[in-house]
Amino acid sequence: MTGTVERQQKLNKFEKFKAEKDGLAVKTELEKFANIGWEAIDKTDRDHRLKWLGVFFRPVTPGKFMLRMRMPNGFITSQQMGVLAEIVQRYGEDGSADITTRQNLQLRGIRIEDIPDIFHRFEQVGLTTVQSGMDNVRNITGSPVAGIDADELYDTRELVQQVQDMITGNSKGNPEFTNLPRKFNIAIAGCRDNSVHAEINDIAFVPAYKNDKFGFNVLVGGFFSAKRCAAAIPLNAWVEPNQVVAICRAILEVFRDNGSRGNRQKSRLMWLIDEWGLDEFRSKVQQQMGQILETEAPKDEIIWEKRDHIGVYKQKQPGLNYIGLHIPVGRLYADNMFDLARLAEVYGNGEIRLTVEQNVIIPNVPESRIEPFLGEPLLEKFSINPQPLTRAVVSCTGAQFCNFAMIETKSRALAVAKEVEAELFIPKPVRIHWTGCPNSCGQPQVADIGLMGTKARKNGKMVDSVDLYMGGTVGKDAKLGSCVQKGIPCEDLKPILRNLLIENFGAKPK
Repeated sequence: MTGTVERQQKLNKFEKFKAEKDGLAVKTELEKFANIGWEAIDKTDRDHRLKWLGVFFRPVTPGKFMLRMRMPNGFITSQQMGVLAEIVQRYGEDGSADITTRQNLQLRGIRIEDIPDIFHRFEQVGLTTVQSGMDNVRNITGSPVAGIDADELYDTRELVQQVQDMITGNSKGNPEFTNLPRKFNIAIAGCRDNSVHAEINDIAFVPAYKNDKFGFNVLVGGFFSAKRCAAAIPLNAWVEPNQVVAICRAILEVFRDNGSRGNRQKSRLMWLIDEWGLDEFRSKVQQQMGQILETEAPKDEIIWEKRDHIGVYKQKQPGLNYIGLHIPVGRLYADNMFDLARLAEVYGNGEIRLTVEQNVIIPNVPESRIEPFLGEPLLEKFSINPQPLTRAVVSCTGAQFCNFAMIETKSRALAVAKEVEAELFIPKPVRIHWTGCPNSCGQPQVADIGLMGTKARKNGKMVDSVDLYMGGTVGKDAKLGSCVQKGIPCEDLKPILRNLLIENFGAKPK
């Protein structure tokens, strides 16, 4: 393939250590790592290869690792949540879990000594962390109300699971896809409201009818990075549901075998599409699949404003409801996790669902159980009717646990939202996304108001600051926002947010 030889001569340091030893190879060394302790582990194994198993060394909390789960479509059972709660509980005040913007959970405070036992417990209840970090396909997102939404077009649950199984070798780990040039995101939407943020994924499947037949238009190349952010573009391809796994495989193989392994800032899929041009990229995908792709349907079915699923909603199943709980900035502690598991068990069918807005849905609650459910003490903390700013706040991990973050985000995001809500009447939710660094885990580019952590000088001193993003829209005609003001000190942010809300979002002083 053109460019391959040239690229191989310019391997970056990550490619060099990947060539020496596959990330999955550390799977057989976990007992050894547990015995020797975190300080004695080979630095490349500890800081990088363990991420292939979802185990993240955090320099800001040395000795306490983060564990990233894989939860296709954001679904988890009460039994699984109970096991995760027990694991988090073991670490006392260090133990917590965060719901991520990819419908997933990250556990904090984990000690390497406990990893073999934790992984054994995961296996018993069907949980996995495999291939959830570094140059792998991340958690596959889908509609959080798949299978229960009265208006859905396609139940994506099985498709999401099939794609996950293909990539991870049924959760055992699959060396075919453990050495991509860079990380990779996939989303499969089955509803009309773009609940997966299709435009920010490397591959996204958007519902569309062609000749009265249901299928998906395929988008490719969406990503965020410090160097560049790009919205996914149409591949000019329409696939039936039974082709989804095959086209995912083909695109991944084309990317794996041809993507740049030189400059890591230019290694995401969109850079390859730019280099080749869309037509050549599409042609290579067809070649890899061994079939001709149909051209895209003229219009897709994303025609609604995006829903946040907080509140009580009727399901397609008669007499049943799903209840969306607001989890402030997605942060959970062991007691909350036990409570959520109990609510799902007592009022529903033991199922719990996570959303990309970092919230929780408990489905399958009968009409007669709604009132007692809403009377549960946990709902004082995890409301079904939160204030409009708090309701739509999304935040990355922040400097408390992440060494990339330049500012603390979670506690600050909540505090600022509450202070502004106390002063303004805000007619509808305004989505404010905080991210601690340009890696954009908090996705400020898809927000009404996006805030990206940085440092700026004030009165001769460097202080915590943010760059302000505006114009992101989700749902129909989704587009990425752009930076409109740089280096606002966090202590000066509140009046700026107040004015923005009054001028752009119909807020009024109380």
